[in-house]
Amino acid sequence: MRMKRFAGVALVVLAAAGAIWAQGTLQITGEGATFPYPIYSKWFDEYHKKFSNLEINYQSQGSGAGIKAVTDGTVDFGASDGPMNDDQLKAYSDKHGSGILHFPTVLGAVVPIYNIPGVNAALTFTPEALAGIYLGRITKWSDPAIASANSGVKLPATDIVVVHRSDGISTSYIFTDYLAKVSPDWATKPGKGASISWPVGLGGKGNEGVSGLVKQTPGSIGYVELIYAVQTKIEYGSMKNAAGTVIKADFASVTAAAAGVAKTMPDDFRVSITNSPGKNAYPISSFTWLLIPAKFTDSHKRDAMKGFIKWAITDGQSFAENLSYAPLPKEVVAKELKAIDKIQ
Repeated sequence: MRMKRFAGVALVVLAAAGAIWAQGTLQITGEGATFPYPIYSKWFDEYHKKFSNLEINYQSQGSGAGIKAVTDGTVDFGASDGPMNDDQLKAYSDKHGSGILHFPTVLGAVVPIYNIPGVNAALTFTPEALAGIYLGRITKWSDPAIASANSGVKLPATDIVVVHRSDGISTSYIFTDYLAKVSPDWATKPGKGASISWPVGLGGKGNEGVSGLVKQTPGSIGYVELIYAVQTKIEYGSMKNAAGTVIKADFASVTAAAAGVAKTMPDDFRVSITNSPGKNAYPISSFTWLLIPAKFTDSHKRDAMKGFIKWAITDGQSFAENLSYAPLPKEVVAKELKAIDKIQ
């Protein structure tokens, strides 16, 4: 029902945008986060069906690459799973004389996966246990920090093999943003970021690399994007959230993570929802953002991007759940529709 309320708005915008570049092919380029790539690909394809003379080409290279590309001016827009920080915004402003705007598009999550021979149960991880494992302080699966949250599961006294992403990527940003909130030691060092110096572990490139290492390495633990775990049918663990509730990542629990900030979303949309206080919130959740220049030199590209954003955050949300993303809360959509007018 929520989508129907916005449908009329989106159709009006699409019609106006279509008239502007109806006489020739318009190409728009973007680069950035891998996390939202499946839904962005779907959106660009569906939007192209509506406007065959508009082509949006997107390179999925990671959030850091997206921030760099849009700052360097080599693409028309960027994409990131972590908002640009103040220094990055200043670097953009110094170079272009204007700002960059953040537009949340969908919600996703990062989930823990593991391979423990003889253990087929779905495990629960506490913040303390997960941080301890990745700090290299919890080294055995039978450690009380893990066992206490998994009553009735016989965990072996075998070594834990830690697996992390080797590529500087947005999934790691979300994961380490969470660890930095729940562990003061992690916040101090190694901290949060798409690319950090990991205390322990083996590196795997992409979701495929991490899941491949976990599958072939007895006693291992890793993390992947929820969409990847669902699509490849990988079993993943639950998390104990900030309210003390054991939560498994799904559409409802990821949306619940955003509920706490939906009504108080800052005007620039730069907000973290990891470790959300909500009772039913999955704690390793995140918005993902489009990074849009506040000023375009090409008015055709400007109007096409404005039309696309309005469609993506309204009608486009109907594609979210089929691709294992949670749709935006209606309060966030309403605020974004007003913010689009800032694009000049």
